[in-house]
Amino acid sequence: MKVFIIGAGPGDPKLLTLRAAELIAACPVVLYTGSLVPRAAIRMARPDAKVLDSSGMTLDEIIDIIKEAHRAEHDVARVHTGDPLIFGSTAEQMRRMDELAIPYEVIPGVSSFTAAAAALGKELTLPEVSQTVILTRAEGRTPMPEREKLVDLARHNATLALFLSITLLREVTQLLIPEYGEDCPVAVVHKVSWPDQRILTGTLGDITARVRQAGIKTQSIILIGRALNTKEFADSRLYAPDFSHGYRRARTTDHAE
Repeated sequence: MKVFIIGAGPGDPKLLTLRAAELIAACPVVLYTGSLVPRAAIRMARPDAKVLDSSGMTLDEIIDIIKEAHRAEHDVARVHTGDPLIFGSTAEQMRRMDELAIPYEVIPGVSSFTAAAAALGKELTLPEVSQTVILTRAEGRTPMPEREKLVDLARHNATLALFLSITLLREVTQLLIPEYGEDCPVAVVHKVSWPDQRILTGTLGDITARVRQAGIKTQSIILIGRALNTKEFADSRLYAPDFSHGYRRARTTDHAE
């Protein structure tokens, strides 16, 4: 028996990995986060599978189901949204399973921040503009470690991907404007890859009003940084003719006559 902690991706069932789909179809117990994972993503569960929505459960109740499956020697597909190891609340489940000697395996998934960048058609790491992406969140009911305050991270001027922060957008923009500038581009992608996906773009100066007018309050990834709208950036050295790497030698031009 094993518990498979599965990343279901951002929503579109076609963004499930082959391994994730295979396990959801095979496991006799499917325990999924129904508040974020659409039912369509687990539709391939076998007809006799015990399919349970954990959105209304406590951690103890989730672990009780896993213990019951373990006693019955039934594999469990524990299905989370996005990638289960990024703001997935999976660490506490793994800690409990370690204590109970219940084996588990993590199946990575497509994260909402990469899906959002794909929906925008934007590379987040442009040469000489931004070579760093910071994945973080605004401080709300869950406190941030002292050295990870948003105002401190902003000093890097890296591309920011903010999870779980849409209701704190006004506070976020106020903290970031001094470092990024009021004209810094921002994109809010709501329910990325879902049929009702919405994309709002603007700047740190106006995005709060745009989001408020659109009535968006949940399930949104926020991307911030100059990489979102910069047209003038250096080409990557990877494909430059004078650049050598393990698969190609640099090409030199012979000007001799």
